[in-house]
Order: sequence, then C-alpha cells, then structure tokens
Amino acid sequence: MPEPLIRAARPTDEGELALLDRETWSLLHAVTPPPQPPYDSFFSERSGPRDHLVAEYDGRVVGYVRLGFPTELASHRHVQQIRGLAVADAARGMGVGRALVRAAVQQARERGARRITLRVLGHNSAARALYESEGFVVEGVQPEEFCLGGKYVDDVLMGQSLLRPPTSDL
Repeated sequence: MPEPLIRAARPTDEGELALLDRETWSLLHAVTPPPQPPYDSFFSERSGPRDHLVAEYDGRVVGYVRLGFPTELASHRHVQQIRGLAVADAARGMGVGRALVRAAVQQARERGARRITLRVLGHNSAARALYESEGFVVEGVQPEEFCLGGKYVDDVLMGQSLLRPPTSDL
C-alpha cells in the first residue's frame, strides 16, 4: 500500500475534517462528550487550517493532526504540541497515523521548536505504542485525571527533544 499524501489543511477541508472528527469520536481518546448537533466549526480562531496537516488516500481525507502551542505564554513558544490526531476507521493499519506523527514532528522542527509534546489517555495503548515508536517518551502521568464512561483514566504526558537530528528508517 502506498504512503498517504500528507499536506497542509485548506479552509475547504473543514467539512470533511468535521465529519471525520465526529465519526472517530471515542472514549478511547476523547475527554469531551460526543458531538451533538448543531455542530461547532472544526476550525477556530485558536486552531485554523495552518495548524492542521491532512492525510489523503485516493483524494479522500482520511486523517489529520493538529499542531499548536501548549499554552499562550511567550516563555513556552519553543514547544509545539500535538493537540489532536484522528484517522478514519477505513484507513487504520495503513500507516496514516504514523505518517501524520512524523509530519507533525517535521513541521515542529521547521517552525523552530526545541521540543514537541502531547497528551494521551492511559488506556489508549495503541496510540501510546505509536508515539513511543516515533521517539516520544513518557514524561509524566496524572493518575485518574479524567472520569470517562464511569471509569477513571490517567492522562499521560509524552514528549521528545527536537534538537537531535531525525533518525533514519534504514
């Protein structure tokens, strides 16, 4: 199977991205309630097209990654954070998530970031394994930070330095 095309999001992607977001909602990764109509806009003032990379297969949007700052503090501008990642069910197992994570790391480097971080729910073992395989390490755990579906779930903080050169896949 060929690699997915990873590209910058465009304003015209908003409808497809919003639908993908609704279709992939799950307690495995979401800490907010399931989306209900009327739906909010996918893009916002804080997180617009320039903050998203999109994965395509055969011209169809099958995933996205959202990259931004962890906080609004000027003293925190050297850090980029993966603030969302979604892959269509039909595209799972095809390398879409991995390609998006790699593209986000590369974009953070290009933006001059020294570090990249993310938060992942403790019970999302597939996502945690993906992030670890791409060089992220656990930097902290907030035990039972969320109550989802009646169960307490850890919030796992992961990150990596961008100061070292990227590793080769050879």
